[in-house]
Amino acid sequence: MLKLVLLATVGAWIGFSNPLFHFPPAVLAFPLGLAWIGLRATSGPKAFRFGWLAGTLAATGCFYWMVIPVQIYGGLPWFVALPCPALLAAFIGLYFGLFSLSMHFAGKRIDGVPLCLLAGFSWTAMEMLMGTVLSGFPWLNLASAFSAWPAFVQGASVVGAYGLSGVFATLAVAVLLYSTYRSALALAVGLAALIAGFGFYRTATFDVGDQDYMVTIVQGNVDQGLKWNTTYQADTVKKYAQLSLEAVSKESPTLLVWPETAMPFYLQEDTGYRKALELLANDTGTAIIAGSPAYKVVDAKTRKYVLYNRAWLIDSSGHMTQSYDKEHLVPFGEYMPLEKWVPFKKLVQAVGNFRPGEDNRPLKLNGVALGMLICYEAIFPELAQQQVERGASVLVNISNDAWFGNTSAPGQHLDLAVMRAVEQGRWLVRSTNTGISAFVDPLGRLAGVTRQFEAGTLSMKIAAIQAKTVYHALRDWLNVFVYVMTAAAFGYLAFASRRKKGTVE
Repeated sequence: MLKLVLLATVGAWIGFSNPLFHFPPAVLAFPLGLAWIGLRATSGPKAFRFGWLAGTLAATGCFYWMVIPVQIYGGLPWFVALPCPALLAAFIGLYFGLFSLSMHFAGKRIDGVPLCLLAGFSWTAMEMLMGTVLSGFPWLNLASAFSAWPAFVQGASVVGAYGLSGVFATLAVAVLLYSTYRSALALAVGLAALIAGFGFYRTATFDVGDQDYMVTIVQGNVDQGLKWNTTYQADTVKKYAQLSLEAVSKESPTLLVWPETAMPFYLQEDTGYRKALELLANDTGTAIIAGSPAYKVVDAKTRKYVLYNRAWLIDSSGHMTQSYDKEHLVPFGEYMPLEKWVPFKKLVQAVGNFRPGEDNRPLKLNGVALGMLICYEAIFPELAQQQVERGASVLVNISNDAWFGNTSAPGQHLDLAVMRAVEQGRWLVRSTNTGISAFVDPLGRLAGVTRQFEAGTLSMKIAAIQAKTVYHALRDWLNVFVYVMTAAAFGYLAFASRRKKGTVE
């Protein structure tokens, strides 16, 4: 059984993006190994236990980067920081333990193609729950491992990233069972042909739109350890202004996109720094999206206020006309759950607890609706769906991946953001402080990408697209369908098993 744990673990480590060796198809060994554990286990508890162990080890290898923000930027000691990835992984591992348990339960009652299909539904439902329970953290989205191979993720435009993960899980279990059931072999071959065939057809025929909207990404590469130091604020503004002026003189963009909290101060206040940005926009005739913390006074007498992680739009005349407040905040990073009982402060420096934004609308500029996603909001399908539902014709993701250092996280974060472009059929502009910044076309292809840990700019003409994908139109129905089918299948198996047991007795 430990060999199967190792198979699943190594498959996840190699399959998901990492700086050493990334081979996307290896990720199929993850659901294959977990299913194999369930089918070989002699009892339900054993299936769950070894599935949980495999999931925990796999997640620990993918979450190791958490040590950096916790220890280096959070200021916590190593003995507190080191267990954090393992603790989160142990929680996430519960989902994978349940998957192995479900395969153990189902494998005693069905086989062949029905078992493969149930594995796919179970995996999809599992990822959907992973993205919602306790704030949600759908970082280990199976389909995102294939983002580096765009042709193989086109199915997300029809069934979404979660649904496509289920298809890959079905394929993995079919491969596992192919030598026992001819029907499983036929299913594996058919699914592989469908995934590849649809992918290559769509990438060859899809219209990415009239690319007539010039955008420049500005990557400041500001040291995370210095950016919140008030003495460094002037240098930060100068750096972004200089990079922007160089880009404007060469490319004449309509829009400059700066990263999340690129301006580490309250941009809403009437200061010299704000005036510098307004002058930059007005003098160049170029709009700017810039991230900064923001606040709203809720009681002037007691000076009570609430904080937001905000993206400001400064139009080409130098006016701050619109904004977007981050809706899905990072627990322990931007707010403290159970603050009274947790013996340390949150990890983001210089400001207090943030509040989530509400009823955000796309930022509109020159007839183009820019659907904002701040930082890890890009890993949640429902937020991109919401922005497109409200009219977004382009998706813009601003982030500060400096927290992660030179680890697997920036690549994994980018892969997850790519899935939002495919799901919604939109260009995605991704601006980060230290990289990876990128232009992603509606097919999930990296049309332009920056190098990490280098200051610079990246300019490209993109297209505003109005058409909706099949996934966008059917998402809510697909979610209900998956939950109902999964619950109904296991309910039926449990009922049939009891009935059969009662008949035998």
